[in-house]
Amino acid sequence: MSKRDYYEVLEVSKSASAEEIKKAYRKMALKYHPDKNPGDTVAEEKFKEAAEAYEVLSDGNKRARYDQFGHAGMGGNGGFGAGGMNMEDIFAQFGNIFGGHFGGGFGGFGGAQTQQLRGSNLRVRIKLNLEEMVNGTQKTIKVKKLKLAPGTTSRTCSACNGSGVQIKVMNTMFGQMQSQTHCGTCQGIGKVADKIPAGANSQGLIKEDEEVTINIPAGARDGIQLNVRGKGNDAPFGGNPGDLLVVVEEEVDNTIKREGDNLHQELYISFAEAALGTQKEIPTVGGKVKIKVDAGTQSGKILRLSGKGLPSIDSYGKGDMFVHINVWTPLNLSPEQKQFFESQLENGAMVAEPSGKEKTFFDKVRDLFN
Repeated sequence: MSKRDYYEVLEVSKSASAEEIKKAYRKMALKYHPDKNPGDTVAEEKFKEAAEAYEVLSDGNKRARYDQFGHAGMGGNGGFGAGGMNMEDIFAQFGNIFGGHFGGGFGGFGGAQTQQLRGSNLRVRIKLNLEEMVNGTQKTIKVKKLKLAPGTTSRTCSACNGSGVQIKVMNTMFGQMQSQTHCGTCQGIGKVADKIPAGANSQGLIKEDEEVTINIPAGARDGIQLNVRGKGNDAPFGGNPGDLLVVVEEEVDNTIKREGDNLHQELYISFAEAALGTQKEIPTVGGKVKIKVDAGTQSGKILRLSGKGLPSIDSYGKGDMFVHINVWTPLNLSPEQKQFFESQLENGAMVAEPSGKEKTFFDKVRDLFN
C-alpha cells in the first residue's frame, strides 16, 4: 500500500506551525500508545505511522523536501517506516514528547472526530526536456478544478448536530454498548448545503478552469511528483483546498540519453579523424562544448566530461556526460576512395594490429560504472 500523506496522518494543515505539528503528534501518540492499546496491532501501526510523519515534519529541511517532492523526495533518508522503525527507536528519539509517563489522562481521545473539511487533490502530468530538468524552470498550465460556487451557504447537520458522528446504543447480554460511526447525512463533515447556486453540485462545488504557475526545481526526474499546495479542488463549504500533484515526464531527446544523474551520447567520426585526431563540438544540456579526440582513437572509446550531467536531488553533486566514440565505416566509396583503400591493403598498411592492451567491452562497462 502507498504511504499516506504525512499531514493527513497527523491531521494538520500544510501550513501548520512546528508547535502545532508537535501537539498533533503528541495527541496521536497518546491515542495509539501501546500501553493504552495492549495487543492491538492496528494501533501499533498507527503509532509508528505517526512517529514517521513527525520525524519528517519536525525537521525543517526534510519538511521542505517533502513539501516539494512528496514521499519520492525522501530518498530513503526520511521517515523511519522504510527502515523498520521499532518502538525503541520511537521512545529513544521522541520520548520527551510523552511527558515521561502514561496511564490515565487519556480522556477525550476515544471518541470519533469531525472530519476536517479539505478538498481532494488533483493530478496532472507535465513534460520537460533535459535542459529544463537540469536547470529548473517555471511552467504555467491550465487545470480544471472544483471551486466553491459564489453564493453557496451551509448549515449545521441536524442528524448529528455538527459533530460528524452518530452514536448507536445497543443492549447486549453484557449490558449497553455504544458504537460511533460517521454521520451518513453529512458524511462526517458536520455541515450540509443550505443554498446551492445553479450548476453546482450538492456540496456547492462547480468545475472551472484556473491557471497555475509551477516552479520546477533543478534536478527534477522522470516520474517524480511535485506538490503545489492549495491548488487542488476546493473543499465543500469553504474548507481547505487540496493540492495539485504534478508528475514529471521526460521528453525523449534524440541525441542525449539519461541514465540516473549521468548523460550519454554517441559521437561518430570518420576513419581520417580517428587516425589523425580532431576536435568536435557536441551539445550538452548547458550548451555546446568542444572536445578533443586523440590521434589513433579506436571505435568504442568513451570520453567522460565530469559534471556535465544532471544535478543530484539527494546530494550536492552532479552527474557526468559520457561520449561514446564510433568510427564510421563509409557505405558507398567513390572509385578514387576504393582505389586508395585497395592500395593500402596491397601495401600491408592500415592493418589491425591490437597491442593486447585494448579494453574489451566488459572492461569499458566496468570502468563506466566505477
